[in-house]
Amino acid sequence: MSPVQPRATLDDVARLAGVSTKTVSRVFNEPDLVGAETAHRVQQAAARLRFRPNTLARGLRRGSGTNTIGFVMGEFGNPFYYKVAAGIEAEIAPHGHHLLVATTDDTADGEAKVVDALLGQRIGALLIIPVADDQSYLEGERQLGTPVIAIDRVAHNLAADALVLENRATVLEATRRLLANGHRRIGYVCNPASVSTQTERVDGYRAAMAEAGIIETDPWCRLVDDRAEAGEDTVGGLLDSPDAPTAIIAGNNRMTIGALRALRARGDETTALIGFDDFDTADVIGVSVITYDPIELGRQAAQLAMERMGDPTAPTKRIVLPTWIVERGTGERPPVERSV
Repeated sequence: MSPVQPRATLDDVARLAGVSTKTVSRVFNEPDLVGAETAHRVQQAAARLRFRPNTLARGLRRGSGTNTIGFVMGEFGNPFYYKVAAGIEAEIAPHGHHLLVATTDDTADGEAKVVDALLGQRIGALLIIPVADDQSYLEGERQLGTPVIAIDRVAHNLAADALVLENRATVLEATRRLLANGHRRIGYVCNPASVSTQTERVDGYRAAMAEAGIIETDPWCRLVDDRAEAGEDTVGGLLDSPDAPTAIIAGNNRMTIGALRALRARGDETTALIGFDDFDTADVIGVSVITYDPIELGRQAAQLAMERMGDPTAPTKRIVLPTWIVERGTGERPPVERSV
């Protein structure tokens, strides 16, 4: 195998083109200041040497960041995250910005590490789906001019813009529909309520149950870390309990899939199911869901970031995107009592 050749530098391009390194730098950073003939000679030399300009340094200005926008999300396996990322990229690309994505694996420690790594790249803005209970560590960076936009969940102890979903009202409505269909034992399964999205969703569920005179929901409510316990096991334990629910609301797509597996394992085609978050094939297998547009969530978050980059001192905003219920069959099942 032949030895690896060192990359060409500004000095190498300057020598070949017969100009100064300052002129080479201007060709790539401030082309309007260089004559056409000189610029052409530099570009030919750069092409011959396979020279690539440093885009990080190229985007930097005194006291400012690059044209790269960082996005901190959970994990690549969840379609919600990559659809949000797709929306961000679609919005920023026409404006000359680039997207740099990092994943936290939905852990607080992961958040701190990847945020630190992205900030080290002098990104122009930080879009983040918060996982940790406290984002105050970003306040200093925000004060230095780096826009911080919280997506899906609000940031804690940080004056940041936020773009979130309507969580409470639609879960409230979904629970009301199940109650109107005759269900009384309605389960709710998802992550711990310490996650802000789940706080709102659980609150909607409990409010609807309370309207129906059902104050005690603990027998049918399971708030667990779905990374530590599989959704199938969580829902399975609920279905096997003595006072099992006749309907279940699953608070995210992973838990909905776990619920489907638990129902299938028991040959259960009677328990009603409504999941929060749509997912691929949900329409094919007839799963009723609470849905929204994750790509639009990413688009609007990107717009908010670019607005903030243009006016860092503007008042913070909190934008709420709508959610709605899609009836496909599982959520419309009437209550059926299991034979003992």
